[in-house]
Order: sequence, then C-alpha cells, then structure tokens
Amino acid sequence: MLIKRKSIEAEANSKQGVGHSPKRKVKYAPVTISEMDGCRYLHFGTEWVQGAMRIRKPDWLELEYAQQMMAWMLFLENPQHIVQLGLGTAALTKFCYRHFPDAQVTAVELNPAVIQICRTMFKLPDSDARLTILEMDAGEFVSDERHHRTLDVLQVDLYDATARGPVLDSVEFYRECANCLKPEGIMTVNLFGDHPSYAKNIKAMRFVFNKVICLPEVHDGNVIAIAFNKKIGLDFAALHERAAKIKLRTKLPAKSWVNGIQQTGI
Repeated sequence: MLIKRKSIEAEANSKQGVGHSPKRKVKYAPVTISEMDGCRYLHFGTEWVQGAMRIRKPDWLELEYAQQMMAWMLFLENPQHIVQLGLGTAALTKFCYRHFPDAQVTAVELNPAVIQICRTMFKLPDSDARLTILEMDAGEFVSDERHHRTLDVLQVDLYDATARGPVLDSVEFYRECANCLKPEGIMTVNLFGDHPSYAKNIKAMRFVFNKVICLPEVHDGNVIAIAFNKKIGLDFAALHERAAKIKLRTKLPAKSWVNGIQQTGI
C-alpha cells in the first residue's frame, strides 16, 4: 500500500481498501464547491483548494502552479501520450486535450465523485478516442507493466483532504512513474515547499530520475518539480526561444519558467 498520509481516504483504504482483496467500500472525503470572483473551486470538505476554473474560460489554467505543471513543454514539443494522476478540476486534462490534438490524454482518479463533478461542474469533455478517464488508484496504474515505457508526459497532483503533501511519495512509487515513461519522458509533480513532505519527495525523485529541477515557489506555497528520465543539458537560449513559441500558442507565461530554472541555479 503506497498511501501513507493520514486522511479519510488513506485511513479507510489501509484497512482493506485499494490494493487488497477482498475489497471493502472505500470512504472518501466529501467533494464540495465554492465560487468567488468568477472562479469555481473544488474542495474535499475543507478550506483547501484542490483546483479552480474561471467560469468564462473553462479551458484556461487559472492557478499559477497548474500553469507551471506544463513546464515540460519547454523540452517536449509533440507528446503522444500524456497522463494525469489526480484529476482535480480536470484543468490540466482539459488543457492538454485542447492543445495537443494528436496526443492521447489519460486521467487517473480514485474518487468517482470527483470524476462526476468534473463532468457536470468543470466542463470535462466526454471520453472519446483521445480522452480516457480511469477510475482507479494512481499507484496501481503506474505499477501495471502494460503502462511501462508508454508515456511521454506524467503529471502528478495527488492530494487528499489535508492538501499538505502528496499521498503517494515513496521511492517505489516514483520508480514506477519512471518505468511508465519513455526514455525521453518527463514527469511534473506538484509539491508544497513549506511542508516536511517536500524534502522527502525531492529525495525520492532524485534517487530514481536522472535529473530533477524545481521551479521557484509560487505565492500559495506550491513548488513544481520537473523530473527527467535521461540526462539533459540546459541551453537557455534555446529554452527562451521555445518559451516564446509556447507563449504565442497557448498564452502561458513560459518565459517565467525558464527564468525560474535559471534562478534555482541548477
């Protein structure tokens, strides 16, 4: 069992839940919604925001950390398969689906209520030949050998109701993530810089991946880590050129990502 943190989901699953047989009914934190200043927010029964959508721009990435989760675009131009672990408000899933029409986009979410509310309240499109929504545990997805060496991009945003650290954070989990990626594949992970889980996750990723880069912390405390399966060099002139193309195509502030990578000194 990879879920370590104390939460409604983790506590229920640790008894006989996901990954055990026979399975018992999994208990989830309540899924709740709030709205303010033209934005709709997802919560798991607490004040912690699990995702956001600007109602008039449902396909835009409203939160800065979600924009930074797309920083892999600096290094990969034409991914064929993008996987999101943890659906949230489906912001990243929708963005990838809209902006990469030649790619397969898959989202993995354990809580069926999150999937349903994304379809009814957060404009998640119906599944089709390119879009797949899987109701399953993220740990089980990455440990399935059928997924190994099949992904170009893996976006990991796995938080429970406490919202202070990823619920899957072990070396074993990140090793399976690396196994799912192609040799040139890239993983981005949403972390909290001011929480003890940050150091644990970075240490685990650096044990597994050839290179891990962290963008500077955003105002809400989120830190996005970018993990590479293979060694890379950082050509900042080329990255700035690529960032300009991303900005033109998607309106995302990609130049700030390059500046952030330079700022970290890595």
